[in-house]
Amino acid sequence: MGQPIMDKTPQDGLLPTVELIIQAAIFALGLCWGSFLNVCIYRLPRGLSVVAPRSSCPHCGKMIPPYHNVPVLSWLILGGKCRDCKGPISPRYLVVEVLTGVLFLSCYLHFGPTLATVKCAVLGFLLLGLIFADAETKLLPDALTLPGLALGIGFSLVVPVNDLASRIMPGLVSATMRSEISWRLWSLSDSLLGAAVGASFLYGAAAIYLRARGVEGMGFGDVKLMAMIGAFLGTKLTVLTIFAGSLAGSIFGLSAVLAVWVKRWRRIEARGASSIVARRRAWQSARVMLRYYQMPFGVFLGAMAMLSFLFGNVLLHWYWRAL
Repeated sequence: MGQPIMDKTPQDGLLPTVELIIQAAIFALGLCWGSFLNVCIYRLPRGLSVVAPRSSCPHCGKMIPPYHNVPVLSWLILGGKCRDCKGPISPRYLVVEVLTGVLFLSCYLHFGPTLATVKCAVLGFLLLGLIFADAETKLLPDALTLPGLALGIGFSLVVPVNDLASRIMPGLVSATMRSEISWRLWSLSDSLLGAAVGASFLYGAAAIYLRARGVEGMGFGDVKLMAMIGAFLGTKLTVLTIFAGSLAGSIFGLSAVLAVWVKRWRRIEARGASSIVARRRAWQSARVMLRYYQMPFGVFLGAMAMLSFLFGNVLLHWYWRAL
C-alpha cells in the first residue's frame, strides 16, 4: 500500500514567499541607503552638508528632481548622463548603490533577523563610504570614522564581541567568574581593546615610516579608521584585518611599481634607447612613484575588515585546527 499523500497547508507555500519579500525589502533598503551614501562620499571630504542643499548635477549645478533620483533605475534610464547638460555621471553612483544593497542582503542572509544583522549593515555602510572616499580623495572623513567608533562601542553592549584573552588564555578567566560578570562587560572590554590595538598599531607604523623615510606613509585618518574597525570587530579580528589589509596593500603597491617600471621601460626603448639604459631609467621612475605615491590604504583595511567580520572567525577556526 502506498504512503498517504499529505496535503500542504497554505502556510507551507506562504513562508518562502514571505522570506523572499523580506529579502527584496532589505535589498531595496540597501539601495536607498546606498543613494544617501553617494551623497556622503561626495560631500563629506569637501566639508559640505549631506542634508542641504538637495542633490544637483556636479557639472551644470541644476537640482535633480526626485523622480530622477531613484536608486539604480535613474542612472540606467538616463544612461549615466545629466538630463539637462548631458554631462557624465560617474558609474560610482550605480556601483555604490548596488554594493550597499548586496551588502545589506548578505548581512541578513549571514546573520538572520538579529541585531547582528543591523551591526553588520551599519559597519558595511560606514566601510563602503570610507573605501570610496579614500579611493577618490585620499581622505577618510571624521564624520564617518568618529561616529562609527562610538557605534562600534555601543553595539558591543547588545551584540557580543569575542574576547581574545579568554580564548588564548582560558585559565585566566574562570567559569565562575564568567558567570558572575555580565557578557556585556567582556564584550565592551574587547571592543575598547580592539579600538586601542587598531589605532596604536597604525599610529606606531606611521611614526616608524616617517622616521625611516622622512615622508608620511599614512595619515591620521587611517588611525581613526582602525580604531573604528577595532571597536566593531574586537581584538582578534582587528589583528587579522591589519595583517590581511597590509598584505593586500603590499601586493597592490608592488604590482603598481612593476606596472610603472614595465610601461616606462617599453616607452624609453621605443624611443631608441638601449635595453640597459631603458631599464635603469624605468627603475628611477618606479622609485619616484614608490616614494611619493599616496596609496589609499583605507581601501584595503576597509575591505579586509568587512571580510573579517563575515568570515574571520571561520578562517581563524580553520587555521587553529590546521596547526
